[in-house]
Amino acid sequence: MDIELIEIQEFLASHPPFDQLPEETLERLPKRLSVRYFRRGTDFPPEDGEPYLYILRKGAVELRDLEGELVGKLAEGDLCDIHCRDTQEEIGYRGNTAEDTLVYALPCPELTQLRQEHAAFAEHFEQSISNRLRKALDVVIETPSSGVGLMTVKVRDMINRAPIVTTPDTSIREAAKIMSEHHVSSLLIMEGERLDGMITDRDLRNRCVAAGLPTDRPVREIMTSELTAVDMETLGFQALITMTRLNVHHLPVLDDDGRVAGLLSSTDLTRFQSANSVYLVGDIHRADSVETLAQISAKVAELQVHLVTAGATSKHVGQAVSAITDAITLRLIELAEADLGAPPVPYAWLVGGSQARREQSSHSDQDNALLISDLAKPEHDPYFAALAKFVNDGLNACGFIYCPGDVMASNPKWRQPLRIWHKYFVNWILKPEPMALMLSSVFFDLRPVVDPVNLFGELQERVLERSRTNRIFIAYMAANALKNRPPLGFFRNIVLIHGGDHDHTFDIKHRGTVPIIDLARVYSLSAGLSETNTIDRLHAAAECGALSKDGAANLIDAFEFIGTLRMRHQARQLRQQQKADNFLSPDELSPLERGHLKEAFLLINTMQESLGQRHQTGRFA
Repeated sequence: MDIELIEIQEFLASHPPFDQLPEETLERLPKRLSVRYFRRGTDFPPEDGEPYLYILRKGAVELRDLEGELVGKLAEGDLCDIHCRDTQEEIGYRGNTAEDTLVYALPCPELTQLRQEHAAFAEHFEQSISNRLRKALDVVIETPSSGVGLMTVKVRDMINRAPIVTTPDTSIREAAKIMSEHHVSSLLIMEGERLDGMITDRDLRNRCVAAGLPTDRPVREIMTSELTAVDMETLGFQALITMTRLNVHHLPVLDDDGRVAGLLSSTDLTRFQSANSVYLVGDIHRADSVETLAQISAKVAELQVHLVTAGATSKHVGQAVSAITDAITLRLIELAEADLGAPPVPYAWLVGGSQARREQSSHSDQDNALLISDLAKPEHDPYFAALAKFVNDGLNACGFIYCPGDVMASNPKWRQPLRIWHKYFVNWILKPEPMALMLSSVFFDLRPVVDPVNLFGELQERVLERSRTNRIFIAYMAANALKNRPPLGFFRNIVLIHGGDHDHTFDIKHRGTVPIIDLARVYSLSAGLSETNTIDRLHAAAECGALSKDGAANLIDAFEFIGTLRMRHQARQLRQQQKADNFLSPDELSPLERGHLKEAFLLINTMQESLGQRHQTGRFA
């Protein structure tokens, strides 16, 4: 075979979906291709002559919508099949070569024949980028050995009996009798068809027996009335996370019409899979010392390994680990207040970074701050300084090391009353200097763990309105968000670190997930959205029109795919008793995973360029 044809065959064999074709088909394919060259600035795909599938060999093509906004980019190995599609859909974009571009052209009838003869090859053309990434994520997730796990089972499949109920006027004694007769540890309180509350064995002990309340009193006096419910379609893992976050062991379940269908307990969850994060949080709330909390916290790495093995995505792991960190933080605050006494004025304990976004992996460093009521006086600072020191030291003892940048409540700068915090944000927004932009990236992700009088809600509302209406600040934030680029080289190869401790790897966090986190933050701030979680931000941005629904879906799937590869890499290290890091070697990935990872990186790069052009970030870099 001619050397040039061999080179084409080798190129096709290394790029999807041609890598799905058998060798004998690949040997024949180069002879069916023609080679075409397009000068920079040429309309693409061309409208002349026979319709083709175009395979980019060298160069680049920019795709823009009818308003001129960048919506996609084609690079080496990418395909343009618009003229070969079965439906005569209207093309909603225009293509233009951004560089001198070399392509291989395959006539559409030849493509049709290949699709008819090879199902795996055909599947590529039947799926969007989002669907391909979603399918890739499904492959990455390890299925539980039992075949049934909390990642896939729905709440409706875990309810095995009708709810046991009574009315609010039932006596405590009668309610206890009903629970005993039905061998249940909880009882739903109904007012007609309306869920009014719930009591548990713990309520009978703590609110009745221990409090000396007569058992002939109505059960409404000891019931919990503010309940969080789940619906029948909720995944078991989501129910587990809700229990973990709220430190409860029972959740009412509602049907499609909002009526009570049953009660889900942590015992129901253990029938399917270990619910150890619920019990970890329960142990945390009972811990009476920092030493005990440190012992419990040591199990977090094991939990991450367990979750990944059970099929958890990065979202699942992040929610579970962040819920445990929240519980440890809250318990440390409670222990500090027990020692120091009640706070002299209200305050809010704020967490930042991955914990604030509920995207934490085991034992990251801590980011936190104190927001204090404007009623505070100078003589109150020693109390809050002691509180902050106790909690920061406690978190460090539990494996959440001190922040290298000293963004902690023990730093007086980040322990301030509401009026000072408001001034901070106003200055960052009005004067977006490099340090201000760095701090904005941290402090616009804050979330309260303790905030009894909603101090943070008051601050956040004022700040988001200022940021939303300041287009220069948003432009600077957008420029700052483009500094972390995916490690994709000119020829779509993954650019690796050379030399040092991390030779032949790339930083999957700072070059993979952080770019999406930064994009989501800018979309959120530009629309004045209050969400902090990256996926929640992207959903909300799509809902309000700050981002297209397709763009949001693609970024979400890329975020989950890259993040899950990161969690799986860390779990592998933790199993081998190594310290978890973010430096991934391509050798850990299958060829298919590497291909999908490159596709995700290209998508991120395109979205970054689109954001940059929208906000003209070149003026603010």
